[in-house]
Amino acid sequence: MNIEIEHDALALDSFLEMMNDPKQTTDWELFQKSYQIAETMKVPDFDQLVAPKFLPDLSLLPHQLECAERVIQDMNGRALLADEVGLGKTIEAGLILKEYMLRGLVKKVLILVPASLVNQWAIELNQKFRIPAVTARKRIHWKETNILITTLDTAKQSKHRKEVLEQDYDFVIIDEAHKLKNHKTKNFSLVQSIKKKYCLLLTATPIQNRLSDIFNLISLLKPGYLGTYDEFMKTYRHQQKQFDHDPYLKKLIHKVMIRNRRSDTKVQWTKRHVETIWVDYSRDEQDLYNQLNHTFQALQKVSSVTYKRELCSSREACYLSLKKLLAQQQQENMFSNELSNIIHEIEQLPHHAKALKLIELIQQTDEKFIVFTEYRATQIYLQWLLRQENILAVIYRGGFKKGKKDWMRQLFQNQAQVMIATEAAGEGINLQFCHHLVNYDLPWNPMRLEQRIGRIHRFGQSQDVMIYNFAIRNTIEEHVMKLLYKKIDMFEQLVGHLDEILQKLEVDDFEQEVKQIFQESQSDGETRIKLENLTSAIHSFHQEKQTGG
Repeated sequence: MNIEIEHDALALDSFLEMMNDPKQTTDWELFQKSYQIAETMKVPDFDQLVAPKFLPDLSLLPHQLECAERVIQDMNGRALLADEVGLGKTIEAGLILKEYMLRGLVKKVLILVPASLVNQWAIELNQKFRIPAVTARKRIHWKETNILITTLDTAKQSKHRKEVLEQDYDFVIIDEAHKLKNHKTKNFSLVQSIKKKYCLLLTATPIQNRLSDIFNLISLLKPGYLGTYDEFMKTYRHQQKQFDHDPYLKKLIHKVMIRNRRSDTKVQWTKRHVETIWVDYSRDEQDLYNQLNHTFQALQKVSSVTYKRELCSSREACYLSLKKLLAQQQQENMFSNELSNIIHEIEQLPHHAKALKLIELIQQTDEKFIVFTEYRATQIYLQWLLRQENILAVIYRGGFKKGKKDWMRQLFQNQAQVMIATEAAGEGINLQFCHHLVNYDLPWNPMRLEQRIGRIHRFGQSQDVMIYNFAIRNTIEEHVMKLLYKKIDMFEQLVGHLDEILQKLEVDDFEQEVKQIFQESQSDGETRIKLENLTSAIHSFHQEKQTGG
């Protein structure tokens, strides 16, 4: 086969001409710009962060810069960020991610966060860090998207799990990582199976119930770092939730965990002003409360604690629970008449005394309020009652989908004066535009109280924070307020040390401990003694902490 080859006689001459006159192939200005970009992107010293100079509009705090430096220089990009609520763990994670991206070490990123925080993460990464992160939507191709934000529940769905596990991720970030504390869950299994070079776990509560919580979290970052689960539990089982009493274990954990406290930072925090608002039941309400207490005491087979707490919140919450109990007891033919009488009495009650006091408080100012309650029935009742007074209120709770939660937050920020929230608003969302918080139903676990306050008293809050704690006299709420909160001066003294104190108490579930005291006590006097013993233990641990013991 003959192939004809044609020679271009002018090609060599053209090439020589361009060599003698480079301007024909290269624009000098473009070359200078390319050179400047290369110089700017150059990392002169590995120990020095380059990301801050690319973020001139972002005010970074010293502890956030130090955190990023430690993670990159000392922890090889695998760390548990466990700062207290409101200190900016999201900012620290964003800064670390930006740094790795600028150094050309990270391209493929997966960020797993609670549903209510997906859009918030996207906004912060895009606006504050100029990181082109996108949220998982129907038209998003998971494999082709470089920086994807989604939830654990979405990622573990069969249609997505396979795609996630096929990827080689440069960086994985998990927010509210304490939800991975149980190594037997599907969430834990998914995160453990993801192929990842760098990984950050974010949580304000690295140890919730037992020392194995932190073992499981660290095992996701560095498998085998603390040995096997059985070896770890055999060695440290006696320590329950305390690791700082063992110097070796403490040193190991601190090599992979960073925990900043408010007292450690150089931030000038606004003040917290705490006010207890005592409420007196109407005579009918008090009589019914006493009747409820006596009826259940006589029966002894069913605890009255839950129903008394609900009655202190709203008629509606107690009414719905008693109706369910009545349906159960009718099948078993037990004390149906007594329950029916109490339910009938509840139907006759006027508006709840605590709800009327809340309206009185809110009407004193045009400021925004976030109101925390324990019960959904109370949410609906309060929203309706506020509406009767021309006070616009929105509801925020865990059952809402991500889009609705975002919508409720926006309505609260831009239109409504009040947000009525359950514990779903106690994690993650930022509400610095509000500085009035009402604990309409006081939680029995002080850590949940601190999480609530952390929604508004956090970095970026410019106003002093007002905290109002409601409690009804001559009820179960008065015991909790006086013997649990007031006695140990919870708000002023123990902020920043709550988690450590609760760990040292060696109580798996603090709220359950309080509930058990009420259930097992035969009289108010016995309840008082047991609660005083509990608060004395908390107080002594706090004194030991302050004196360096």
